[in-house]
Amino acid sequence: MNLRLPWPQIATVLLDMDGTLLDLRFDNHFWRELVPDRYAKLHGVSLERARSEVAAHTQAVEGTLAWYCLDYWTRELRLDIVTLKHEIAHLIAVHPHVLDFLNALREAGKRVVLVTNAHPKSLALKMEKTRLVGYFDQIICAHTLGLVKEQAAFWPCLCAAERFEPARTLLVDDHPGILRAAQAYGIAYLVSVLRPDSTQISRTPGEFPAIHDFSDLLPVG
Repeated sequence: MNLRLPWPQIATVLLDMDGTLLDLRFDNHFWRELVPDRYAKLHGVSLERARSEVAAHTQAVEGTLAWYCLDYWTRELRLDIVTLKHEIAHLIAVHPHVLDFLNALREAGKRVVLVTNAHPKSLALKMEKTRLVGYFDQIICAHTLGLVKEQAAFWPCLCAAERFEPARTLLVDDHPGILRAAQAYGIAYLVSVLRPDSTQISRTPGEFPAIHDFSDLLPVG
């Protein structure tokens, strides 16, 4: 599924982290398995009840900055979330062909910006484990802007910080709601990821052009 993008017209490439550059297996295992297990042991409830209560907590704030905030979850669940993330850091992995794509962007002279909703402590852990930090011209964390990418107000704030031209910008992200928000702001080139989690089957292509992995975006002209 090779996507032929008009690379000469693209000056800036905005890249999501979790589920896009990095395998979402880590995050899914963390929130669906490890956190409920430790929550059950701490609060003396069954694993089934723990899963239900953790899910209810997360659904209540989905799409907000709190949903991504490790400090918030440490207070809310009474668990040391950062320490737990380090406990399974061996599951942090880069998706196939990501390095090939990042090298190609560099050689083509594109400006490459990592734009993530991840909490700064999670971002730091993942950059430490993957050593991707040197591939980006800029890293922008939603927490520094006080907004998340799902929110319409995020995009003008990002543009003010980064000074990109929406008409000459590509965004690759695994979250349809984020792609819709970027589209509404005027970002011209939008690409979705069909398999954010390597342990799950690929999604069915939807409203945006989509890739199975980053080899589908090569070569970069």
